[in-house]
Amino acid sequence: MLVFKFGGASVKDAAGVANLANVVKQYTDKQLLIVVSAMGKTTNALEKLTKAYMEQDEEMHAIFDEIKAYHYNILSELFEPGHPVFDEVANTFVEVDWAIEDEPHDSYDFVYDQIVSIGELVSTRIVSAFLNKEGVKSKWLDVRGYIHTDNTYREGIVDWDKTKASISKEIPALLEKSIIVTQGFLGGTSENFTTTLGREGSDYTASIFAASLGAESVTTWKDVPGILNADPKHFADTVKFDELSYTEAIEMTYYGASVIHPKTIKPLQNAKIPLLVKPFTDPSAPGTVIKEDGKNNFVKPVIIVKQNQVLLSVSAKDYSFVTEDHLSDVFRLFAQNHIKVNVMQTSALSFSVCFDLNEERFEKLLASLKQDFKVKYNDGLTLITTRHYADGTIAELTNGKTVLLEQVSRNTSQVVVK
Repeated sequence: MLVFKFGGASVKDAAGVANLANVVKQYTDKQLLIVVSAMGKTTNALEKLTKAYMEQDEEMHAIFDEIKAYHYNILSELFEPGHPVFDEVANTFVEVDWAIEDEPHDSYDFVYDQIVSIGELVSTRIVSAFLNKEGVKSKWLDVRGYIHTDNTYREGIVDWDKTKASISKEIPALLEKSIIVTQGFLGGTSENFTTTLGREGSDYTASIFAASLGAESVTTWKDVPGILNADPKHFADTVKFDELSYTEAIEMTYYGASVIHPKTIKPLQNAKIPLLVKPFTDPSAPGTVIKEDGKNNFVKPVIIVKQNQVLLSVSAKDYSFVTEDHLSDVFRLFAQNHIKVNVMQTSALSFSVCFDLNEERFEKLLASLKQDFKVKYNDGLTLITTRHYADGTIAELTNGKTVLLEQVSRNTSQVVVK
C-alpha cells in the first residue's frame, strides 16, 4: 500500500482539489491512504483567529467569516448546491462558533489546538467528497481516533504503542474497500481533546501511518520539483537532489529545511520505507527519493534560511563562570517552555542561544530566566545554515550583513545575521 500526503498549496483552490483527484486516479490499482493538510493559508488564518479570541479582539468574527467564505467558495466550484458536503463542512465550523462564544478560560496552547485543527477537518471533508463525486471510492477518517498523543498541546508526543495498535487493528480492512482520506497534523488525547503535532506536521502524520502499516512508500506532493539545495524564494540558481540518504535528510530537517517536517524521517528509516518528494503539478516527474542507500551528490551546498530568530545571551548575576549547573537550569527552562534551540555557544561568562520567536512562549521564558540570570537579546534576526559549504560560501552569504554569531564545524556552518 501507498501513503500520499498533500500539503496546503496543493489544495488551495478548486483547481488544486481537482488536480489531486487526477493524481489519485493514476493509482487506483493500489491500496492508498491520503493525508491532507489545511487548504492554502488556512492554518495561518486560524492562528490569527485563535489570537483574536484569546485577546477578545472584536475582529475575531470577521476573521472567522473570511475563513468560512474561502472554503464555501471552493465548495461552490466543486459541488452542486445541496450536496451533503455543505452540511458536513457547516457542522465542522459550528465547533469553532461554539468555542468562541464564551470568554477563554483554558491555556493558549490548548485553545490553539481545538481551533486550528478545524482546517484539516474541513479540507479532508471536501477532498473525500470530491473523490467520491469523481468515482473514486473514498472514506473519510478522523485521525484523532488513531494517532494518540499526550497532553502536550501544539507539540503532541505520540504514544507509539497505542497508535500502532489502533492503526493496525482497523485500517488494513478499510483499505481493502476504499481509499482513505485523513487529516495531517492532528492527534487525540485519552480525554478526547485534539492535539497538533507541530507546524507542518502532516509529513509526520504520513510517516506514522506508513510505519504502522508497513507501506511500500510515502509520497509527499509539493509545489517544487523535489528537494532543492536551497529555497527558490531566496535563491535563483537552485539544484534538485535526485536522491538523499536518510541521514542527510535528517540533518537538513534538523536545521530547518521546511520541505519536510523534522520528525518525518526517523519512523521511515526504522521501517526502511522510502520517502518520495514529487511535484503535484507534474506527477510523472521523478522528484527526490530519500532512502537508506540514497546517494548524496552535493553539486552546491545546502543552504537553509530561518527568519524571525531571537539571539539571547544569559550570564550569572555575580559575574561568575557559566557552569554545567547554570546550563542545566537554562535548558530546563527552555524545555518547560517548549522552545527548541537552533544554535548555542558558550563563553567563560555567558551562554548564547538562537531560536524561533514564539512571542507568548518567549515572554514566559524571559520572565523565568531573569529571576536568576542577566539576560540580553536581539530579535528580528536571520539564521543561515550551510551544509557542505565551499571556500567563500559563508562570506558570500553574509556579505552586507552584520554577523552576531558564527559557528563552523566540518560539514556545517551556522551564522546569525542582522
